[in-house]
Amino acid sequence: MQDEQSTHYAQPEEPSQNGSFLEVLSVFTRLGLTSFGGPVAHLGYFRTELVERRKWVDDQSYADIVALCQFLPGPASSQVGIAMGLGRAGMRGALAAWLGFTLPSAIVLIIFAYGVGNLAGVADSAWLNGLKIVAVAVVAQAVWGMARTLAPDKPRATIAILAAIGVLAWQSPFMQIGVIIAAGAIAWRFFPKATLLPHKPMSFSLSRQTGVAALAIFGGLLFGLPLIRPLIASETFAIFDSFFRTGSLIFGGGHVMLPLIQAEVVPPGWVTNENFIAGYGAAQAIPGPLSTFAAYLGTIMDAGPGGWMGGTIALIAIFVPSFLLVIGVLPFWEGLRAREWVQSALIGINAAVVGILLAALYDPVWTSAIHRPADFGLGLVAFGLLVFWKLPPWMVVLFTAAGAAALAQIT
Repeated sequence: MQDEQSTHYAQPEEPSQNGSFLEVLSVFTRLGLTSFGGPVAHLGYFRTELVERRKWVDDQSYADIVALCQFLPGPASSQVGIAMGLGRAGMRGALAAWLGFTLPSAIVLIIFAYGVGNLAGVADSAWLNGLKIVAVAVVAQAVWGMARTLAPDKPRATIAILAAIGVLAWQSPFMQIGVIIAAGAIAWRFFPKATLLPHKPMSFSLSRQTGVAALAIFGGLLFGLPLIRPLIASETFAIFDSFFRTGSLIFGGGHVMLPLIQAEVVPPGWVTNENFIAGYGAAQAIPGPLSTFAAYLGTIMDAGPGGWMGGTIALIAIFVPSFLLVIGVLPFWEGLRAREWVQSALIGINAAVVGILLAALYDPVWTSAIHRPADFGLGLVAFGLLVFWKLPPWMVVLFTAAGAAALAQIT
């Protein structure tokens, strides 16, 4: 087993940040307009754009960041985007990545909040199912590519398969964390002297003092806002507190947010349950992170400023924890991963990430999109266009949505 793992390789020099605010903004705006299918699909879109096409990072560094963000509370795909922007262009890049990926769906949901019901029936439309089908192709491409790099031999492929089985058998956000820890422990135990595969380290230009300050601010706000809230007679303050706390406690993606945020906004009478469900349906029908649902809720609320200003406050509040956690942890990450025992553990952790994506490819991505042979055929075409014809994802998204609508008319 040891012979299969060992590959001596001299670490390349650490790259400098050579991106710009506008470059990162343009890349992530395109992702924000085309990334359908939920957080796992988003990771597939990110990999296609940032690892394969632009080569900002390699597969190993990307999987490291994905695994790290799985441990952090908050929307994982948005946190990965923030980290990628940070590595490309510093703090300006982090802001650009968040703006580009988040604003398209946030703007749509704020507009929808001004005319609730105008998208009635959208969840059952054929073209929307086409967008779900292309998400299958995107995630399959990501699993295909990452498996060849991160699980190419019997031991790592076995870890990936066992991770997928474990996540499917016990469907809980904390099960994903448990699988990652177990895979890291197995690799650390059985691959103690394994050396790294070729790795392109990321430069985040953040001092440890900055990281400590960010984590201190996060902890202070998480525990301090609820204590101050009864002393301040402000609905705006209460809204910020509720959405900040929700963004701080989400594990496992935006879908886990539903019961948490519902408990914050429906019982006080800020949003009716009917409007809450309508907005949640609309949020699933558009690209980008599901956490932009907060923009809809803040806009439609009877409390606070309401309108687009209320939507902006809720949107910022739910994502502030992600910024603080990513900025707080990353200054320690590259130094930590340079340790030999961490390198050994990361061999298993990265294989487990492949397994987690493989499990998600089946449920919820496959099960929500592939219902009949025609859906499977369209998914195969989308996969071929992405993997073999190398078409950009936005073009495949448009083709698959049009194809699904055409198939619905024919059948």
